[in-house]
Amino acid sequence: MAKGAKPHPITIDLNQFKLHIELKNRIELTLHFNSPSRRFYLSVIAFVVNQMKRQGKIASIPLEVHHDLLALLNETIGGAAGSSEEENLLSRIYKKWIHALPNLEEAPLFMVLGKKKGYEEGIGKTYHFSEAEKDSWANLFEYKGSHENVRLRFAIDKIGATLNDIAILYEDSLNGEAWEKFISSLKEKKVEPDKAVSEEPEITVPPLERRRTLLPIRYRWPALIGAMIVVVGAAAVAIWGLYIHDTPQPERTPPEKTPKEEVAPLQHEKPLGVAPPSTEAPERQKIIVEVAPKKKVEPPSAEKVSKPVAPQLPKEEVASKEKMAFPLPDKPSIAVLPFVNMSEDPKQEYFSDGMTDDIITDLSKISGLLVIARNSTFSYKGKAVKFKQVAEELGVRYVLEGSVRKSGDEIRINAQLIDAMTGRHLWAERYDGTMSKVFALQDQITRKIVSALEVKLSGGEKERIGQRGTDNIDAYNAALEGWGQFYRYTRDCTARAAALFKKAIDLDPNYGDAYVGLAQVHYQVTLFTRLLPALNMSWIEGRLRFREYTQMAMKKPTPNAYNLSGLLYLSRRQHKEAISEEERGLALDPNSPHCLFNMGRVLYLSGRPKEGIEYLNKRWRLDPQSRYLYLTALGIAHFCMGEIAEAVKIMEQIEKLNPEAGAVLLPVLYALIGRDQDARAMVEMYSKKLGRTPNLEVTMFSLPLRDRAMVDRYAQGLLKAGYAPARISGGYFPASQENQLTGEEIKSLLMGSRITGIDRDGQQWWVDRERNGEFTWRGPALKDPITQKIISPPTLTEPNSDRGKSRIEGDTICHQFEKLYWGLEFCGTVFRNPKGTNERKDEYFFCNDIGFEPFSLVR
Repeated sequence: MAKGAKPHPITIDLNQFKLHIELKNRIELTLHFNSPSRRFYLSVIAFVVNQMKRQGKIASIPLEVHHDLLALLNETIGGAAGSSEEENLLSRIYKKWIHALPNLEEAPLFMVLGKKKGYEEGIGKTYHFSEAEKDSWANLFEYKGSHENVRLRFAIDKIGATLNDIAILYEDSLNGEAWEKFISSLKEKKVEPDKAVSEEPEITVPPLERRRTLLPIRYRWPALIGAMIVVVGAAAVAIWGLYIHDTPQPERTPPEKTPKEEVAPLQHEKPLGVAPPSTEAPERQKIIVEVAPKKKVEPPSAEKVSKPVAPQLPKEEVASKEKMAFPLPDKPSIAVLPFVNMSEDPKQEYFSDGMTDDIITDLSKISGLLVIARNSTFSYKGKAVKFKQVAEELGVRYVLEGSVRKSGDEIRINAQLIDAMTGRHLWAERYDGTMSKVFALQDQITRKIVSALEVKLSGGEKERIGQRGTDNIDAYNAALEGWGQFYRYTRDCTARAAALFKKAIDLDPNYGDAYVGLAQVHYQVTLFTRLLPALNMSWIEGRLRFREYTQMAMKKPTPNAYNLSGLLYLSRRQHKEAISEEERGLALDPNSPHCLFNMGRVLYLSGRPKEGIEYLNKRWRLDPQSRYLYLTALGIAHFCMGEIAEAVKIMEQIEKLNPEAGAVLLPVLYALIGRDQDARAMVEMYSKKLGRTPNLEVTMFSLPLRDRAMVDRYAQGLLKAGYAPARISGGYFPASQENQLTGEEIKSLLMGSRITGIDRDGQQWWVDRERNGEFTWRGPALKDPITQKIISPPTLTEPNSDRGKSRIEGDTICHQFEKLYWGLEFCGTVFRNPKGTNERKDEYFFCNDIGFEPFSLVR
């Protein structure tokens, strides 16, 4: 601090690269930007503040006119971590300003001094802040425009501060003088890049070992959603490979490489087929180019398309079969790169991403194609990549790319199909239309690809292509935006995703994909329990809502709906039914990575691990960027085969990538091969991170094994590793096939009987059930196993008592209370406990949608 100067509530210290904020009752922080690439972004903040001070007001500062200065900062203090070219540098600053810098919880570009990141179940390590603190910090980063046309504003007025409250400090100088000294020092001496800390945000799951691929997993989910889990948390999620959706990719907006009038920007380094007329080289002028007219386009219908771009294109280095990560299949193979958002509004990013998703989905329905999954193609989002690189890394011959411009009700889509083996475009066209014609536009693009690749469609495939599940454009758009929010995996975005899916359902109550979205949102919050506050609900309610919306989605089943239904069956140990659901999903979408993955899981959990590995390999072929998820599932498959040594090798490989990933299975494996000390040390470390002893009951529920040998082996490993025995005679719930009751046995046992059990807190409950299924329940107040909050409603007719009705469905029993459990039905299977006793009230146990529950008949 300059001598004699009064302390400021906000100080940007360019000596130590720290940002101090001390606004009592609002926010108090000290942030350390502790590497060259991170220091660069603090210097950008200082630049914006200095410009605001020069203008005498808290204003938006344009970047474009200050490119030279920003390039100096990048090449000196930033260690030249990224390109200083205008379009790349300014776009990079824009993306960090709107996505990374406001993220106080994960702090991807700085350290929060005085705080330690804590372990969150299902998420990883984050700093704990109140919602008010996070909002106060995030609100500082305002912007207008996008990419190189962006204007930035450090909105200190949003936290009650003025320009007089903020100071820039360098050496012994303040504000303008300090900034000038700082810039002068940079001009005199170059700063060497420090490779120790990456510019990329700190990730909760480290990047995977590369197979000639880049895996920019910046978000918090190493192995995104795949099957059922109850309360295990982050390590169990990673280990069991619970999977519904693709691994979340970073929120990146590709730089605009062409003026507003241009169309179809390419994602590779040099434009290949669509470029503006130029006088730079006569040869380039021979290329026929589509340029959007400056005047307003008035497309009469979706059928109006531009003439194809001429096929004579500049040659690019072609892909090599020998360098491909996978052999080319005996059918056409294609990767659809994320379409670039060319709209002036960056918030329309969801729309361009949604267009990409829909095209991938349509192509995936065709058995005559190999279609790379969204997860892998979106890893290239915002990157300058050549077709050769994409083709070789993903093992495909054809690459589709394009752009979307949405202005009001008008849409312009540019698409180009490239043969990476020849470097030539098979076609490149522009499609103009309105939102009312959006389905027709997508259908045209899909059918054009099919025609260009000379793929023959079956009757069913012809019918399924282009199906959107709704004719209501507004409902479709709401769901599209919902998916855009869903893939961000934050509390706020999770809440917005749920609201948008509900909006879509309000607009079209029969819209199956919107119910799929709601089901997946609720499944997600039960996996990543720190997201539960986003929906203001308990874990149990989240599980029951997941079931409710899955049932609604199954009224008009899609591949994703079948996948969700399969997961519900799997959690109840109904393996045959789960296999049938995944088979139905694959019949509709043979390229579905979700159904392929979960089919593999169900098979190895059913005692058919070799068949399961075949499906895992198929899924891996379609999603090469998911190596982490693939290895996790492969390790469990070898455990199921009894190949413990091989499973150890695989899980140790994963554990090196992410120490938290092996927190559950690796101690079990160590215990089974006699490394008890290592096993117990890992469990002890895991317990410290969780803040509690891991729960054997919950852990075993999360891995729905079918065969007794596998169940016993898993329980033995957990107990030897130091897990406390479960609340049942024998120490664990033996939910194997031999102990499962049939529907007739359940009916005989439970209809017209009285049962009782002991809950997790050691308190007794009773159920009196009539032969017609009507029942009365009495017991203690119900408590959520995650939040530990009471979930019994205050409106019960009698304290701790409720009524309801049960019904038998197949080999399950379903219960619906009048008031408990929000009146939502849930189902489960019933098992005998061979070691149970009437005295301990655990001769049987339910395995239902919300966990295990032991009981006995009252005699």
